[in-house]
Amino acid sequence: MQPPEIIEVDSREIACDGGGGALGHPRVFLNMGEKKEIDCPYCGRQFALSAPGSADAPASAGH
Repeated sequence: MQPPEIIEVDSREIACDGGGGALGHPRVFLNMGEKKEIDCPYCGRQFALSAPGSADAPASAGH
């Protein structure tokens, strides 16, 4: 199934609130880890790495 929207990002860690202010959803923070894309579990938006160097960047270890 095709995602409703594909958003190119420069970071493996992103946040999604569905957009649309009050019409969106609770803000969720997503971490791609070693993958090159991730889907929001609420709205289905797909976030994909856009920068060529970002795909090879190590994933954040977090804290």
